[in-house]
Amino acid sequence: MTGWSPLLRSLPPERRQRLFALARPRGFPAEARLFEEGETADRFWLIRSGAVALDVYVPGRRAQVVETLGPHQQVGWSWIFPPYRWHLGATAVGTVRAWEFDAAEVRALCATDTGLGYELMRRSAAVIADRLQATRLRLLDLYASDGSVPS
Repeated sequence: MTGWSPLLRSLPPERRQRLFALARPRGFPAEARLFEEGETADRFWLIRSGAVALDVYVPGRRAQVVETLGPHQQVGWSWIFPPYRWHLGATAVGTVRAWEFDAAEVRALCATDTGLGYELMRRSAAVIADRLQATRLRLLDLYASDGSVPS
């Protein structure tokens, strides 16, 4: 399981092993929808191969892709915070292979191993910050291209 970043890169091997004991291999065909904005966020994935497009609903338009994730990246962080609802949508771009984690199982593991819990939350916070910045930039780009950004 080498190469995972930023979520697992520097986790001690025993903690990484405890987390991966919960992992299940999962595949998605091209154009499969992983989740919809607003649905229950009860799992997350680490991409092994392929790509996943994250999108946001924009009234009056098709869902707009805000970021595309590839191998070794985490898909989903909404499972961390109640009410556990997806903030974006996600679609497989081509065939995707991933490790899938059940959110309740990972939260329970984090409650019993608070050191692991802290490390996962710290790393997930960095993912969240990156995703929010990417979404902000994409939406600025989207609205600037049609002239609707106020000057």
